[in-house]
Amino acid sequence: MRHGGQILIDQLRAQQCDTIFCVPGESFLAALDGLHDANDITTVVCRQEGGAAIMAEADGKLTGRPGVVFVTRGPGATNASIGVHIARQDSTPLVMFVGLPARDMEQREAFQEFDLEAVFGGLAKSVEVIRQTARIPEVVSRAFHAAVNGRPGPVVVGLPEDMLSGAADCDDVPEAVIAETCAPPQTIDRIIDGLSQAKRPLVIVGGPGWCEQTRAAAEAFAAQSDLPIAASFRCQDYIDNAHPNYVGHVGIGVEAALGDAVRNADYLIVVGARLGEMTTGGYKLVRPPLATQQLVHVYPDVGEIGRVYRPAIGVAASSRAFFSALATRQLPASPGWGGHRAALREAYEAFRAPVATPGAIRLEDIVLTLDDLFDPGAIVANGAGNYTAWVHRYRGYRQYRTQLAPTAGAMGYGVPAAIAAALRYDGRQVVAFAGDGCFLMNGQELATAAQYGVRLLTIVVNNGMYGTIRMHQARQYPGRVHGTSLSNPDFVGLARAYGGEGEHLSDPLEIRAALKRGLSSSVPYLIEVPQSPDAITPATTLEAIEAV
Repeated sequence: MRHGGQILIDQLRAQQCDTIFCVPGESFLAALDGLHDANDITTVVCRQEGGAAIMAEADGKLTGRPGVVFVTRGPGATNASIGVHIARQDSTPLVMFVGLPARDMEQREAFQEFDLEAVFGGLAKSVEVIRQTARIPEVVSRAFHAAVNGRPGPVVVGLPEDMLSGAADCDDVPEAVIAETCAPPQTIDRIIDGLSQAKRPLVIVGGPGWCEQTRAAAEAFAAQSDLPIAASFRCQDYIDNAHPNYVGHVGIGVEAALGDAVRNADYLIVVGARLGEMTTGGYKLVRPPLATQQLVHVYPDVGEIGRVYRPAIGVAASSRAFFSALATRQLPASPGWGGHRAALREAYEAFRAPVATPGAIRLEDIVLTLDDLFDPGAIVANGAGNYTAWVHRYRGYRQYRTQLAPTAGAMGYGVPAAIAAALRYDGRQVVAFAGDGCFLMNGQELATAAQYGVRLLTIVVNNGMYGTIRMHQARQYPGRVHGTSLSNPDFVGLARAYGGEGEHLSDPLEIRAALKRGLSSSVPYLIEVPQSPDAITPATTLEAIEAV
């Protein structure tokens, strides 16, 4: 006989879980007791449930296995909902356990009681409450299977307090099995036949189920027929950016030639990406439901194919299986689009050439200097805001999963995601970028970083406003600034209060030395970078927008 908390932790161990993130709650004390002697599972205690859920989501991105987070009922679970939403839109495997009131208190609106299934039913792939202690292994196994199969995503599991403290005699269930999807040979033949007739083909990659081996296979496929290959929104690390067939990032502020290439492609092969709003430029580069391009859509979940776009060819297959199948086929040996690929690559390289922006400290200099100081495996995390445009434009990614950036566009993501990365890969360079508004949403997790001896560098870009909203305000309601200005604290002082170190960067000649100090620091290090409010994007100024 084991109590439910011990059964639960033993079942997590069977699922190869080695790290959990949490903010403790009285409703899952039995699970904390089960973790007491679990020396093979690291418990990371966070400062707010949103930060904990983001760390778990980032850990799921990094490993391909479900990230695991524990939160308590009511306030804890609703705080953590941001991590569930990110995992949903980013197709990240995540399992969130929520402590609930005892079963004999249900439906009385007991202390912090809420309707778990109603709150998370529209966000999670699956929501379930375990009401029998003996069924913990069964439900946990089902949760992990749901999180990793088809389109990966978040699963929420409720844990009534008395169920968890109860005892049962039951067997553990082995690790969840990923059901492999495949690309039928006849479908691969059709794709190659269509490709052989194309004049302006383009490949876009992204989405779930990627790995270093898939990256290598995708690059080999592109190189064999000299195909241009691009990354979907915030999937820039899926292809080595130095590869001659890589032609850029189809995201916010897409480079003009690449945007035209998507719009005018006669054969568009999309592997793993959903073709969401950001990748399609508000559904204008690829128009639903019937795209003007001949669209080949490869996705691991058959339910996604045809949901927004009616493809010419739909393939329910993982990216790995698709590129493995292509590797066995003979592709066009003398393609007629070599000049097309070369022109797009040239445009991408020109796009990465620095463009001077206003202010004494220029964000392009920060990103390009870091790029020069980085090892190939350095990990960069960021949240949301116009500051990210500099990171996306000037950072060159060389390996898979060196970019942690939410396609859900969530502010406050960078710091907790970077902490998860530094915990997972001790010794690797890890940098979090955050705007001044973005940082204060989860900056308190620097206390978590200090508590666990995490080494990471945080760059806080301070322009005294919510820059993205200020930009839209200037475009739509010029001269009527309201609700977008910020009065900020001393960010370096905050970092020191949390147990880290840092500095204010004011001299452009000190950029390289400051970044080297931050990267070599043995404690969390924060550099506050002042940015001119006029430097609203890498391509234009706020003054120019207001003048239009």
